[in-house]
Parts: sequence; C-alpha cells; structure tokens
Amino acid sequence: MELTFKLNTRGIIRRISTDDKESYALLYKKYSLKVYNSVCRIINNYAEAEDIVQDAFCVAFEKQEFLRDQENFEGWVKRIALNKAISYLRKNKMVFVEESQLDVVSEEIYDKEEEILLESKVDDIKAAIQKLPDGYRTIIVLHLFENISQEKIAVILNISHSTVRSQYHRAKKKVLSILKETSNYGK
Repeated sequence: MELTFKLNTRGIIRRISTDDKESYALLYKKYSLKVYNSVCRIINNYAEAEDIVQDAFCVAFEKQEFLRDQENFEGWVKRIALNKAISYLRKNKMVFVEESQLDVVSEEIYDKEEEILLESKVDDIKAAIQKLPDGYRTIIVLHLFENISQEKIAVILNISHSTVRSQYHRAKKKVLSILKETSNYGK
C-alpha cells in the first residue's frame, strides 16, 4: 500500500483502466477533499455537496479516456464537480439578474479600506460569502477561489459578461456589508 501512494497520478490512472479498485480509492482520497471544498463554497448544502463530489468522481472514472492530460486529473474532476454544482443550483432556481434590470456598475475604483477588509480575515470572508444568495456566491467563488476569469464564468453560467461583472461587484459589496454587520470592521 505504501508503494502505491508514491505512484504519480498518471500511473494510478493507468491502473484504473485495468479496473483496479485500490486505484479508484487512491485518486478519491488524494483529491476528494479539495473538490469537496470547492463545491461547498458554491452550494450551502453539505450533504448535496458530498453527493456531487461522489458523482463527479464516478463520471471521471467512467470517462477517463476523455482526460487529455492525466497529470491534470484534479482540475478535470474539479471542473466536472463545479459544473454539477452549478446544475444543482440551476435546478433549484438559482437566479441571475440581467444587467438591464440593475443599476449600471462602473469599473471598481480602488478602495484601500475595502482591499484591507478583503485581505484580512479569510475565515470571516468565507463565512460572509456563504451567506450570499446562490447567484452572487457562485460568481464570487468561481472568480476568487477557483481563479476562473469573469469571461469564462459568463460562458459557464450562460449569462453575459456584464451580468457577471455586475453580480461580482454587488457580491463584493454585500460581503463587505456582512463583514461590517457581524464584526467590528469599520467601527
């Protein structure tokens, strides 16, 4: 078993193609927590997040022949899980407000106080993000935690880039508001 942990991802994936059950478990153990954390940041239902992660790994194992770069298994299974999380939110009526229904949000002016707030207590910020409505939370998590560009988020969510930008800025302001309400920030 110890030798198996030293195998690289490519070697483990090759062993999966021979239906080696231990290899499935190794990949799941190696990457599931990271994938789970990414899914939890998008949806607030931890049991559903577990189901999504398990389902994502099942899809990844079943469709491993479509994985182009075996060393990027983590990114691939995470993308599958994030897509499933977004589908879950859509199925449960996640709403994005189109830009035409919002006040126009100008490009964000650099605000040192906001920047300090956003860089201060990560756990407080994560807790505030979890309080956001699904649409805001999804966009801010994909952009900040998953490092996906706003343009790609627009494609993933099938909404306009300007809607993503507006929702992102509104989500940021809402996080700041929550932080100010729940702590001594800004007092």
